[in-house]
Amino acid sequence: MKFKPIIVVAGEPYSIFLELLFKCLKNKKIKKPIILIVSKDLFFMQMKKLGFNFKINLINIDKIKDNSFSNKNINLININLRFKKPFDKISNKSNSYINNCFTAGLDILKKIQCAGLINGPISKKKFLKTKFLGITEYLAKKTNKKKVVMLIYNEKLSVSPITTHLPLKQVHKHLSKNKIISHVKLINQFYKKRLKKKPKIAITGLNPHCESNYKSSEEDIIINPAIKFLIKHKYNVEGPFPADTIFLKEKLKNYDVIIGMYHDQVLTPMKTLFGFNAINITLGLPFIRISPDHGPNTKMLGKNLSNPKSLIEALKFLDNK
Repeated sequence: MKFKPIIVVAGEPYSIFLELLFKCLKNKKIKKPIILIVSKDLFFMQMKKLGFNFKINLINIDKIKDNSFSNKNINLININLRFKKPFDKISNKSNSYINNCFTAGLDILKKIQCAGLINGPISKKKFLKTKFLGITEYLAKKTNKKKVVMLIYNEKLSVSPITTHLPLKQVHKHLSKNKIISHVKLINQFYKKRLKKKPKIAITGLNPHCESNYKSSEEDIIINPAIKFLIKHKYNVEGPFPADTIFLKEKLKNYDVIIGMYHDQVLTPMKTLFGFNAINITLGLPFIRISPDHGPNTKMLGKNLSNPKSLIEALKFLDNK
């Protein structure tokens, strides 16, 4: 039986990602073939340093076609990395390499049927600079999609911020009734199509206790009207809830997803509850994109001590769907 391959973009070359991938492939049997997009020199250099041994099947992206992969070896597409120090520092020297890796991955997705794309961590400061808020927005631009959603997924509970990597002082400017409605619709569609369930969704307010000293708060003019619209159209949503109490244990059991107004409002409690046992899924792209919920963590480079749990969950999600 042939399985759709999983595309893995290794991402930032000076990160712990390859170490985590090696650990995953050594300890977890993956049914679907892996197409790894990475520098071949970097791959072998890190594999040797960390004491792993994997066989690769070097493939030509121009000759790629369906059903041409095996899960016995790592199917590797080589992207040249012009500088080869194995453990240096993150810099913008890697920018063209990272962009080329993503371009190759997106090219494959157009040519053959794939289970989805997983990418390693990327430095937002160096690679994205001021052009994009995150990889979610970068991939949306690359695929010409205007509406995308960041979902931090766990089987027990998922969270999703309406705004992503924005300074707090700008959050209120980027909220709207339509944005909240489209956000809920994409999450609802994902749960029904991929997970075969209609999700129960809680929506937070923006202000402490969902209150404001201003005459017209964001809850009054944006969030409440959005929730009323969604309920009228049979979406299973409730709120707005104060963010300081919605994550209490007795409330969590009532919901599949908690939607917050900004990044740390929901990601901080999520990581406190589940640690690395969660994955970042981008909804609204022409394919499923997943990123492990960790950064490059350069301080741990070469130590072989990093926890692969989030990457295991990312591979398992695509391997089982």
